[in-house]
Amino acid sequence: MTIPASAIDRASENVGGILREAVEHRPEDAVLVVSDAQCELAVALTEAYRRCLPDGRFIDFDSISPEEVRAAFDLLTPGSLVVLIQSTSFRLAAFRIRLELFKRSIKVIEHPHLARVTGAEGLVYIDSLAYDPAYYRGVGRALKERIDRAQGGVVKSGGEELVFSAAFEIAKLNVGDYTEMANVGGQFPIGEVFTESRDLEAVNGRVEIALFGDLKYSINRPAQPITLVVQRGRVVEALDSTPEFEEVLESIRADEGEVWMRELGFGLNRAFSFERTVSDVGAFERMCGVHLSLGAKHMSYNKPNIKKRAARQHVDVFVHTEAVTLDDEVIYQDGAWTVPVA
Repeated sequence: MTIPASAIDRASENVGGILREAVEHRPEDAVLVVSDAQCELAVALTEAYRRCLPDGRFIDFDSISPEEVRAAFDLLTPGSLVVLIQSTSFRLAAFRIRLELFKRSIKVIEHPHLARVTGAEGLVYIDSLAYDPAYYRGVGRALKERIDRAQGGVVKSGGEELVFSAAFEIAKLNVGDYTEMANVGGQFPIGEVFTESRDLEAVNGRVEIALFGDLKYSINRPAQPITLVVQRGRVVEALDSTPEFEEVLESIRADEGEVWMRELGFGLNRAFSFERTVSDVGAFERMCGVHLSLGAKHMSYNKPNIKKRAARQHVDVFVHTEAVTLDDEVIYQDGAWTVPVA
């Protein structure tokens, strides 16, 4: 499909909110937008940023050399803004763009893997860029406060329970609030609070997943939910599994020997749901609800029983969630977060 003019108008409004409210870009600060034109969504987002940043410098990644791109970065000073609009993911040899820019105190808004978002999914993606600071920051902080003091929790799904019987790691926020962070910006869309059990082996029970990330980093929807059986933090069985999901499990086992369950993610982005999806897992991960990760890899937390060199996989699975409790408090029910916001 062709993204209509009305959707580009909406994208411009949403991008404007990100610039003002999330990264707090000031008109006097320099801005560089690096984009390509390899997919329809990338072209639409580039136009949206042009409307919001009429004085910005725009360059086409595919039309100049890597050396020229790096030279453009070198002209920027701390507090400047770089926007990366990528159909896939830009590569500049060993230069890790976002990390290197962060080291220079440059703000970054990154939209990667847009070519995975096709057809009408582009409209869903555009909706997901809407930034409501009161909702994201209010609910996000309230969830973090409860996670950080909880001694355990339960995820209820499909009549089953996944029980976390130990306290959680200090929660991380991805809600567009960078006031206490070293860097400003990151990958968009946003909307997530995540943690994991301090003791990975203190996770047991069953959980029903409705969607999962496959080996192509795309969202896969099985004909019926798959029930994971978890013992001491490891997936030991998958009931009503599919060939595609078995490929995921076999790939993890081949790399790591067993299938750990690590991340407990609380998504906040209400533009995404089981009915409104995009194929790219990296974007859909923010879906309002619960997701978990399979595989030993989780860069945000270190565990003494998991060696970083051996941890290779991190696969997101999305829970058909009926309710979530932390200690005795219900924090999620009927498709929404229920924590009071201060």
